[in-house]
Amino acid sequence: MHEDYPSREEERGLVKRFEDQLKNNSFHFFDVSEYETIIQHYLDQFQYGKGLKASKIALEQYPFSQEISVLTAQCHIGKQEYDDALKVIDNAQNLHPNDVDLITIKGNIYSILGEYEKAIELLENTLDVAEDKSEVYYNIGLTYQTNGKYKEAIKQYKRAIELNINHENALYELAYCLDVTGKLEDSVAYYQQFIDRDPYSAYAWYNLGIVYNKLEKYEEALKAYDYALVIDESFSSAWFNMGNSLMSVDKYPEALEAYKNTLSNEGPSAEVFCCIGAAYEKMEEYDYAIKYYRKAAKVDQFYEDAWYGIGCSLAAQEKYYEAIHFLNKALKLDPENANYWMAIAEAEAHIGNIVSAKEAYQEAAMLEPEQKEIWLDWSMIYYDQGEFQQAIELIERSLEEIEDDSDLLYRMVAYQINAGQYKEAFTYLENALILDFENHEVLFEFFPKLETQKALFKIIDQFRNKN
Repeated sequence: MHEDYPSREEERGLVKRFEDQLKNNSFHFFDVSEYETIIQHYLDQFQYGKGLKASKIALEQYPFSQEISVLTAQCHIGKQEYDDALKVIDNAQNLHPNDVDLITIKGNIYSILGEYEKAIELLENTLDVAEDKSEVYYNIGLTYQTNGKYKEAIKQYKRAIELNINHENALYELAYCLDVTGKLEDSVAYYQQFIDRDPYSAYAWYNLGIVYNKLEKYEEALKAYDYALVIDESFSSAWFNMGNSLMSVDKYPEALEAYKNTLSNEGPSAEVFCCIGAAYEKMEEYDYAIKYYRKAAKVDQFYEDAWYGIGCSLAAQEKYYEAIHFLNKALKLDPENANYWMAIAEAEAHIGNIVSAKEAYQEAAMLEPEQKEIWLDWSMIYYDQGEFQQAIELIERSLEEIEDDSDLLYRMVAYQINAGQYKEAFTYLENALILDFENHEVLFEFFPKLETQKALFKIIDQFRNKN
């Protein structure tokens, strides 16, 4: 592919010229690199049909272009037209029989089709001719990983990293596979050896930070990222990951500064704008949050988290009608996101659309039945309406999905007491106290009357004395 990438404005101009050509049945000259930009734009926007239209015209004008053939195959893969993608690759290989990119894509297609051995054999055969062997090992690792063979994938990723310590994708996937196999904690020494080899390698420190972050050892991660940035203060990925770790320890102003440093070193992106928006949202500076979420949406209108962020920030300001509009935009892009359904349910409930709220919670529960907040919030709608039995039934359903959760058990106690089911409530209360005694204070939120609180406290105190 060409190295001088066009600006986003130039890219939009090229795409507009191409679409005007189709619309008006006219002719504009595009060189091969411009066609690459146009097709890549459609790939990035998941508009594979349009990408294939551009690919067909491009191949008619540049039939020997290996780059266009690769992009055409990727469009077919996007449409799950794997036989067509293989035909494109086979035709291109007649002209470029030893091209590593073509063989790699063919291997990836076989991997998608579940023909892992054939995919690995193809990839291994490129090792003798590949200029970048680390990339070959990385793709072999991906194939093993897709097949669930994590130990074999780990070996391949390590080979890639030994050849290229800066192979970010291999390092990320290695950390994932180590995490899946329960070996991440043991791997710290493996990453440390790169620092011992070259203590001034910003990338070595950065990768140690990634491992610590995955282990949820955020303070150690922050130290590692800090070392990376002392060595190279323009290391945008280190700034970005530092921001993520700072968000995890609730240091939002510092996270905001880290994200803004990412922006100044890397340039605008929907992801970074969204992260800045999220930091402002956590700081309850909602107008600034919305400003940056809008910037993210402007960069990429298909970046659903941007619309979700706007919706949540508006909901936090009790602008529920506006919030629902933006939350629905996010949901349209990702209809299987339980968090989006939950946010819509909460907003609908606030404006009194109880039926819509219940339906949204039901969708969320179908998608992520193991997320207890869905059941707790959903059941509260019935509780607030005095429909205690329906609330009880929802918690019963939740306990089939999530065993031994004290929040759900205590919530059941609250609902059953309100429904007059004292015997059943006592049984659930005893189980909840055994599971998490200290959490019993959540009950008192449901019983503001002092007499009821005293009666509950007496039962709880008796349990404490017995145990």
